[in-house]
Amino acid sequence: MKPVAAIIFLSAAALQANAQTMTLKECIDLGLENNYQIRIAKTNEAVSANNDSWGNAGGLPSVDLSAGYNGSLYSRDTEDRATGAVTGQRNVFDQTLSASAGASWTVFNGFKIQAARQRLSELHSQGELRTRIAIEDFVANMVSEYFNYVRQCIRKNNLDYAVSLSRERLRIVHERYVIGDNSRLDLQQAQVYFNADSARSLKQNEALATARIRINKLMSEPDLNRWFMVSDTAISLLPRLDYETLEADMLESNLSLMNAGSNSRIAQQDLRSVNSRNYPYLRLNASYGYSHNIYGSGTTSSRDNWGPDFGATIGINLLDGKHRIERQNARLNIMEAELDRQSVEQTLRANLADLWQSYNNNLHLLEMEIQNVRTASETHEIACERYLIGDLSGLEMREAQKSLLDAEESLLEAEYNTKLCEISLLQISGHVLDYTR
Repeated sequence: MKPVAAIIFLSAAALQANAQTMTLKECIDLGLENNYQIRIAKTNEAVSANNDSWGNAGGLPSVDLSAGYNGSLYSRDTEDRATGAVTGQRNVFDQTLSASAGASWTVFNGFKIQAARQRLSELHSQGELRTRIAIEDFVANMVSEYFNYVRQCIRKNNLDYAVSLSRERLRIVHERYVIGDNSRLDLQQAQVYFNADSARSLKQNEALATARIRINKLMSEPDLNRWFMVSDTAISLLPRLDYETLEADMLESNLSLMNAGSNSRIAQQDLRSVNSRNYPYLRLNASYGYSHNIYGSGTTSSRDNWGPDFGATIGINLLDGKHRIERQNARLNIMEAELDRQSVEQTLRANLADLWQSYNNNLHLLEMEIQNVRTASETHEIACERYLIGDLSGLEMREAQKSLLDAEESLLEAEYNTKLCEISLLQISGHVLDYTR
């Protein structure tokens, strides 16, 4: 082994010896706690929860406290009508101090308050849906990246095994070359194959690092280069899924479809709010005030007033030029929201059908690749036996080795592609959170 390759190998071995081993559930749990997108979604959900109240909908009375001070400085001349005498006053300073507490309450305005509250409740529900969507997206991404890391580890092991085979072949060719049983061309060819396999194995370290960084990013790990190992050594698949069950669960539990239904209900509440202008409204108001007046002239030097004021206002909107247009637009918005819901449902059905087709094809491919690996493995064992007794050329031996490696790579790709289809099918049917259990 060359010095640089030896250093890289020893460094990787030391890191693996001290690395933490994590299961899929541990990765998911850590990400659910720290992932930035989930935390942002939860913050937005908290905002929508705060907005979901009768007070924000205008259904509670408002109370105001106020205090004021007014002063006036003036001069005046007063002429007596009978005598014509003029009385003058200069720099008269009048002052008024006041304080009051007032309350107003819209008791009824044509169900507009109730419609506003229902709209806020739907927005709250949408906040919860968006959080669940963010969680589902995270879980699907984490499972995909986790098993991608498993795939890269398996690929690394396969390439390392190919290196060990090439190293053994190089040793055999070298011994035969020393005793004169092989030509220098055979030795150089074996060296080239060994170097090529070693280079591919070293190159695979980059793919491992990239896969590990992606998982650390999903977990919002401060050290993106943090080294860890995964407990799974193979890509595990669930028992075969059922299309009818997936479709029924999708129509009932898919979050995108539920969100589209919520938009339709919000549009209906908007129409209800517009129609509230067809009804009378009733407002109540009451206040309690106190005022203190200071007079700079006249026989009265000051006056105090206090006591309650109260009243009620009832009315109805007889004519509003925008009302008819707003009502028509609100009805069109309901139609648009319903069409959008139907479009989302149709898109989901199409995606489910596509994913199901791909899932079945990959399952068939997986069966074929398993058989190919068995055949290639048997062929490689026979080739090794023939090569050891000198009944097989180096080129043929290399071809058998390459066929085994290609078969293992094809099997690995078929397993991973099947897993991706499985994850997508679980997500579209609302079951991707099963991975968190």
